[in-house]
Amino acid sequence: MEWNFQTAEELAAALRAGEVTSAELTDEAIARIERDKTINAICVPDFDRARAAARGADQARARGEDRPLLGIPVTVKESYNIAGLPTTWGIPLHRNYMPAEDAVQVSRLKAAGAVVLGKTNVPLGLQDLQSFNEIYGTTNNPWDHGRTSGGSSGGSAAALASGFGALSIGSDLAGSLRTPAHFCGIYAHKPTLGLAATRGMVAPPAPPLPVDLDLAVVGPMARTARDLTLLLDVMAGPDPLTLGKAHDLTLPPARHERLGDFRVLVVDEHPLIPTGSAVRAGVNRVADALADGGARVERHTPLLPDLTEAATLYTQLLFSSSVARFPVDAYEQLRTRAAGLSADDQSLDAARLRGMVFSHRDWIEANSRRELHRHGWRQLFAEFDAVVCPITPTPAFPHDHNPNPMQRRLDIDGIEYPYFDQLVWAGLATMPGLPATAVPAGRSPEGLPVGVQLIGPMFEDRTPLRLAELLEQKIGGFQAPK
Repeated sequence: MEWNFQTAEELAAALRAGEVTSAELTDEAIARIERDKTINAICVPDFDRARAAARGADQARARGEDRPLLGIPVTVKESYNIAGLPTTWGIPLHRNYMPAEDAVQVSRLKAAGAVVLGKTNVPLGLQDLQSFNEIYGTTNNPWDHGRTSGGSSGGSAAALASGFGALSIGSDLAGSLRTPAHFCGIYAHKPTLGLAATRGMVAPPAPPLPVDLDLAVVGPMARTARDLTLLLDVMAGPDPLTLGKAHDLTLPPARHERLGDFRVLVVDEHPLIPTGSAVRAGVNRVADALADGGARVERHTPLLPDLTEAATLYTQLLFSSSVARFPVDAYEQLRTRAAGLSADDQSLDAARLRGMVFSHRDWIEANSRRELHRHGWRQLFAEFDAVVCPITPTPAFPHDHNPNPMQRRLDIDGIEYPYFDQLVWAGLATMPGLPATAVPAGRSPEGLPVGVQLIGPMFEDRTPLRLAELLEQKIGGFQAPK
């Protein structure tokens, strides 16, 4: 039997029934990875230790043990520390950096019994919607090798779509879980901010401290919605060095079990960037399926926080951290450019530049406005259970390795827009820290995957995950590339 595209849930059942061993699953996954000459998703293989872990999993099962991921082959985004493997974030200066200990999420994977096959590719410094770097090269989209797999968890998404392991873990600051899932036709979940500990998912050579990150999260990637929930249950929980000393996590159940009980807001237009026809069709397909299943579907509400201000706040908060370690002279040049902006310039380019030179006072003011948006979302989620919207305006775009990303352009139905403007949809959930599940929503006319995101209430991650599962039953989910 071909096991590589089976779900983690199916593999766990087969392992429990004795239909296959972890050693067999691991050998089959490794063979598939080694045959690949085009995708380049696995940048740091760890096959010897994977085979040893698989043998250990089989021995544990023979002793009667059973853990959530016991014996299941998985991959890990390159940006997570794994003792004995390099962590580079694609930065040539750190190509030989070797962390001394596993990231907390890698430890949780191993404790759950997972077999780690290796690490997946990322962009330079995790700062792109594509996954390429000087050390490991370019990861191609399994559906069209001339297009990107997304970023920054693009290696993980391409690996899953190619059958290289049943699960993967990634991270998300600017759609880095959701965009690759959308581009590659898989599932991903951006958890509520702070839900899953991030220690050890840190740029080299920084020490793995238990820092509370702003905007950034770690989360699961899979080929089904149920597998997302399985992996999130392994990942979720506070860092044992800090909040974990006093807090235990208990996520509330999904608000509803039946599709017909959900109240859903559908948003497919943004004031700052158009939605491409292929993505709009995907959103409409999901909206039609929800309505057909009896859900209450609305297209407009005065409760939706202002999208323009939300995008501006997100852009400022995102870029305010991007220059923290810039050389002084480079930072001063940015300050001079920002001072020359017209007060009337409210473009996203201007927001990016202003954010780069935020003072602490500026950041506190922006954060206060963010809290008002969070309050607005709480009011919205008193009336709705989830929001359906795009992840980016287009399906996967052709590789664009222009070293100055500010010069790149995104083609939306024949018209070009600034490359980074596409982040506004990812920022809709990221800025207030809301959970968001990326789900497949069909194909473009060119046959490329199209996904949408289901945004849910803060710390009610099981609600968008359950809705994703119900939608998968209704319209289908992952399909392997031809």
